[in-house]
Amino acid sequence: MTVHRARAAAAAAVLTAAALSLTACGSAGSSSATTAGGKNITTATSAADLGGMDALVAAAKKEGNLHVITLPRDWANYGTLMDNFTKKYGIKIEDENPDGSSQDEINAITSRKGQDRGPDVVDVGTAFAISGAQQGLFAPYKVAGYDSIPATMKAADATSYNDYGGYVSIGCNAKKVAVCPQTFADLMKPDYKGMVALNGNPTKANAALNAVWAASVANGGGLDNIQPGIDFFGKLKAAGNFNPVEATSATVESGETPITIDWSYLNTGYTDKLAPKGIDWKVAIPSDGIWANFYNQAISKYAPHPAAARLWEEYLYSAEGQNGFLGGFATPAEFDAMKSANTLDAGLAAKVPAPAKPFTTFPTQAQQDTAKAAVTANWAKAIGG
Repeated sequence: MTVHRARAAAAAAVLTAAALSLTACGSAGSSSATTAGGKNITTATSAADLGGMDALVAAAKKEGNLHVITLPRDWANYGTLMDNFTKKYGIKIEDENPDGSSQDEINAITSRKGQDRGPDVVDVGTAFAISGAQQGLFAPYKVAGYDSIPATMKAADATSYNDYGGYVSIGCNAKKVAVCPQTFADLMKPDYKGMVALNGNPTKANAALNAVWAASVANGGGLDNIQPGIDFFGKLKAAGNFNPVEATSATVESGETPITIDWSYLNTGYTDKLAPKGIDWKVAIPSDGIWANFYNQAISKYAPHPAAARLWEEYLYSAEGQNGFLGGFATPAEFDAMKSANTLDAGLAAKVPAPAKPFTTFPTQAQQDTAKAAVTANWAKAIGG
């Protein structure tokens, strides 16, 4: 299976091979932080700059905290990843606003420059990784496994890189919906009044933005034209089928959002999580709107815990971290390299959902910018919000 970006060819290879509280204030993460060897952590572009991994680990443990933002525990297995990082290094992770959006992450960096409560790292959609880089918000850093990340899946200056991805999918509560939809065209049926929800607002949330792009593909649009997707949701709203509640694991479980358009790894995760609670959650990758995408990791240039931030990236791009994403039904960026090195968990990889036909052409930076601008300008008009 897999996913995404203007980071195209390599992402296509992955897809083909396999078938997205305020912190405590502490002074340890200030911009003047140095390692025991006198190296400035905030300008370190690799562990080698700090004297190696042992020195990085020691500096991160001294800081003792890592501030992350908008990481739901049931999103791509982040709960397990955060717990295992803390067990491994003894570093406390504080996760603010877990149900927030990519734009919220960018806003947190810009509004908290120089503050101990600012985020150390972000996990954002491509359009937001691009805008963050354009604003100069990210610190370049090459993890030990940097060369294993395909060139088309990382920024040339190492300020961001793909971490995991999935396909846009349709999730459905079969206990509440007589016949679950399989395609975007199905969603227009009168059976689905008030049922169809998105994971967020597409002007701010990457998951929702890509759902609109998938709908565009299903309605004659594509990489250069997201407007048919915006129009589709306008028609869905006019038909009375659009549900304005922004879908989360809680709304899925409560039944508020009986049909959700969301990442395949999230919807598939709900299937396993909710089965013991008597909820029969079905997942389909719509054949008329096959669309895939990756999320991106980046270190804030203003990270209050710069060593912990760099160690977190080292962990996520280790075999343990990448297989951790697989455990959440997402495809990791290093999928192909790990498969070749026999470090990929084949059992977990077999559970990752994929469509009958892989998605192999990904949007360029210009196409991302154009799509985001179109959604920002036209979404509210289309759904009347």
